[in-house]
Amino acid sequence: MPEPRQYTFDPARYGDLLREASHSMSVALNDRQLSSLLDYLGLLVKWNRAFNLTAVRDPKDMLYRHLVDSLSVVPFIHAKRILDVGTGPGLPGIPLAIMYPDKEFVLLDSNSKKTRFLTQARIELQLANIQVEQARVETLAVDCGFDQIVSRAFTSINNMIDWCEHLLTTEGEFIAMKGPLAMEEWQEVSRSGFVLTDTKELSVPGCEASRQLIIIRRASQ
Repeated sequence: MPEPRQYTFDPARYGDLLREASHSMSVALNDRQLSSLLDYLGLLVKWNRAFNLTAVRDPKDMLYRHLVDSLSVVPFIHAKRILDVGTGPGLPGIPLAIMYPDKEFVLLDSNSKKTRFLTQARIELQLANIQVEQARVETLAVDCGFDQIVSRAFTSINNMIDWCEHLLTTEGEFIAMKGPLAMEEWQEVSRSGFVLTDTKELSVPGCEASRQLIIIRRASQ
C-alpha cells in the first residue's frame, strides 16, 4: 500500500489566495488577521498529520473549505459572547476569534484530541478571547448563557435546538451553517417555541456546494 501523501505548508503561497477570497465576500483582513489565520492553517496542517483532525489533507483545500468557509459568517456575528458548538478543530470559532478580538468565544467539543489541539492553538496564536471546553453539549453548564450559538457541520437543526436550548439567552439566536438541505432540516424541527428569522445564501469562493446560513430565535422575540 502506498504511503499517504505528506503535504507541506508554505504561508507565502496562500496569503494572496486568502486575501482575495475574503475580499470577494466583503470581509476585510488586516495584516495581523491575515498572519494569524495563516498561522492557524499551518498548525492545522501540522497537527492533522498525527491526530486526524479533519479529512481534508491538502492545505489549499483546507484554506477554502475550512478558513474561507468560516469567514463567510463574519458579517453575521454581533454578540459579545458566542458559543461554537461541535467546533472540531476550531471551525468557525478560531477564525472568528481572530477577526473579533473584542468578543468572547467558547469552543466546545467532546473529542479530547481536538480540544488538545484547540488549547495549543489558543496558546500559540495568543487568543486570549477563547475558552476551550471538552464536554457533550447536553451536559455543559454555564453561569451565563450565550447571545449567539453558531454551528458548522455539527448536527441537524432539530438536534441543535434540542441540545443547546439551555445555553441560549432569552434574546439569543442560533446560527447554523448548512448545505443545500437546510430548509428541509428546518421543516423537521419538532421543538415548539422557535422561529426561523432569516436565511442567507452564502457565496464561498473555492466551495462548489451550496452554503446556507439559518438564523433561529425564540418565538417570543
